[in-house]
Amino acid sequence: MNIKPLSDKVVIRLTEAEETTKSGIILTAAAKEKPQIAEVIAVGPGAYDKNGVLIPMTVKVGDKVLTSKYSGSEVKLGSEEYIIVGLNDILAIVE
Repeated sequence: MNIKPLSDKVVIRLTEAEETTKSGIILTAAAKEKPQIAEVIAVGPGAYDKNGVLIPMTVKVGDKVLTSKYSGSEVKLGSEEYIIVGLNDILAIVE
């Protein structure tokens, strides 16, 4: 089953949260923060402006992106978990 986002929506999969701190302290599951770096899985075609001109998407499948905390809608398909966010919820591309 595939997800094909509409308009300016992007399907992302969160990366795993760090399990140890820089100083070597191992974190429990409750202490881990929700990761903000995700991989782009699917991208919509873009949104139209008020004049009917298509505004192209600035991210593509495979990009690593930084998202707003607690943004988007969580979706589970089979055993995979995804988040669908609007392009405005993506803060930056991680290189």
